[in-house]
Amino acid sequence: MMSAEGFIQEKAAQAIQAIYGTEVAPASLQVSVTRKEFEGDYTLVTFPLLKITHQAPDATGNAIGEWLVGNVPEISAYNSVKGFLNLSFSPVYWNEALQAIAADAAFGELPDTGRRIMVEFSSPNTNKPLHLGHIRNNLLGDSVSRILKACGNTVIKSTIVNDRGVHICKSMYAWEQCFNGATPESTGKKGDHLVGDCYVAYAKMEKEHPEVLEEVHKMLVKWEQNDPHVRELWAMMNGWVYKGFDETYKALGITFDQVDHESETYLLGKELVQKGLETGVFVKDPDGSVWCDLTADGLDRKLVLRGDGTSVYITQDLGTAERRFNTFNLDSHVYVVGNEQDYHFQVLKLILAKLGFDWASRIYHLSYGMVELPEGKMKSREGTVVDADDLIESMYQEARKTSEESGKLADVPQEERERLYHVIGLGALKYFIIKVDPKKTMLFNPAESIDFNGNTGPFIQYTHARICSILRKATVSYGAADALGAAPSAKEVRLIKLLGLYPAKVGEAGAALSPAVIANYAYDLAKEFNQYYHDTPILKEEDQAVLKFRLALIDALARTLRSAMGLLGIELPERM
Repeated sequence: MMSAEGFIQEKAAQAIQAIYGTEVAPASLQVSVTRKEFEGDYTLVTFPLLKITHQAPDATGNAIGEWLVGNVPEISAYNSVKGFLNLSFSPVYWNEALQAIAADAAFGELPDTGRRIMVEFSSPNTNKPLHLGHIRNNLLGDSVSRILKACGNTVIKSTIVNDRGVHICKSMYAWEQCFNGATPESTGKKGDHLVGDCYVAYAKMEKEHPEVLEEVHKMLVKWEQNDPHVRELWAMMNGWVYKGFDETYKALGITFDQVDHESETYLLGKELVQKGLETGVFVKDPDGSVWCDLTADGLDRKLVLRGDGTSVYITQDLGTAERRFNTFNLDSHVYVVGNEQDYHFQVLKLILAKLGFDWASRIYHLSYGMVELPEGKMKSREGTVVDADDLIESMYQEARKTSEESGKLADVPQEERERLYHVIGLGALKYFIIKVDPKKTMLFNPAESIDFNGNTGPFIQYTHARICSILRKATVSYGAADALGAAPSAKEVRLIKLLGLYPAKVGEAGAALSPAVIANYAYDLAKEFNQYYHDTPILKEEDQAVLKFRLALIDALARTLRSAMGLLGIELPERM
């Protein structure tokens, strides 16, 4: 479907050709939504055309406006104000626009770009369960992947599991010293929660006995030397965590196309470090540690290999980036990582560029703010985090409580009601987090997120269910052709205009890597429908052509809401 701006550009170019005998590229014409203080729907800027028309701005606008009204049925009126031609669409245009939307099963999906993009997100450590901070990461990564796909790209969703390193050895050391052979089966705990308990226990040990850190480092060296005992312990505890992660991902509706493990990729980075030493990008200090001097670039010296030969985070990031670009033939790579790692990605891109990789400039860091609770920040090592599993369960309970108090699901069978509690709770959680601009730190309030009124997931879900209820009760058939059956009212024009913005909003969200654009668009659409529903009888309409037109309109609206919320990974029930 052509956008309103594109339609005016095309028709204005035809007008200029007819009036002045000059061919102009439609895309070169400047068109925007008309400002509220002026009458009209869209505005053509005529200043750049004066060198063609050799007329005053208003005369140019009047000439083009008169031709358009006389030759384009979709344009009904115009007014020219100091170089700006304000154009009003006729009902014909809005009917045709709605018909195009209603007939387009892929409405909102943009043309194929041929580009391949990898989005890395989640990337958890295997020393603790996923928590609220991970949820924001996962929801952003999953939604950005969906949006980039809707923008016409081939998208590979990836994660790298940080399954080795000092932090992993800390949990392993604590398990050996304090947990007496405990297992998920013997404790009745999910494996990731049990290992998280080990991490918290280690933090207390180190606080009382700082010397234990030396033992942990010895364990890490043994791991890199393939010590059988350390490797066996590592595999067992990581296995517990992987199983726990899989359960949480399933509950969130998260999947990946590519899963890497740091234990398998850190050696790739070591190979790059060796090449960098040979080419002078890196230098080796007397203690054997390897560094990249970035002081001339306004940064500092960056450690890429410890003196004992063990890797650091950036070591494996260098090797993994090279392998991914080569293996998947990527056009770009998006890393969804919190803003505390801004410096890390600045350094990563710079080192890769120094190593001669031209694709370094096509790495993007989607830097997002932290999630805080009313009581403040979370700290994993102190055990003050909100586990993702506990949060998902609490959202289910909150949905149950709110629904029972409102009575909205009283007539729904019990089995379906239970499923809806999960759908509503998860929708509330996802929407509340996604609607905030990724760059902003956010405060998460579970009770506020579940409200059926206001800018919340349940409000949009309930709006969709309301539309579906109307469509179920309709006793006449309808289709895209019925969009041409009646002249739209002013309220219906507003809805059609808002619907028409959807493809542009998808493109805007993809360019900004911001699912918040889609979330807030969906809210605007739901809010506009509810105002329309309040003021406009639909099923009581006696004129059959008007009734079918309204049914076609709200059906297109429900479909667009499903599409938009689907980009956020949120299900919209048909009844609530």
